[in-house]
Amino acid sequence: MALKLRLTRMGCKKRPFYRIVAMDSATRRDGRALEYVGHYNPMVNPVELTVDKEKVAAWIAKGAQPSDTVRALLKSAGA
Repeated sequence: MALKLRLTRMGCKKRPFYRIVAMDSATRRDGRALEYVGHYNPMVNPVELTVDKEKVAAWIAKGAQPSDTVRALLKSAGA
């Protein structure tokens, strides 16, 4: 099973809100996640970004690969 750390979209039309989740790479974007590790809200100023660093480190240790967007968000969060 190929694990990914990626974004799943929440919120309503024209007001996106994203959760950072760990899930199988074959699962659809808004499918069932294995675990929620943070959230990202680009619609507020300044951008709201919350990441549970221990959970992210645990999933990466298990072999999860972050998507390009999540990798950039983790770098900006300092995780």
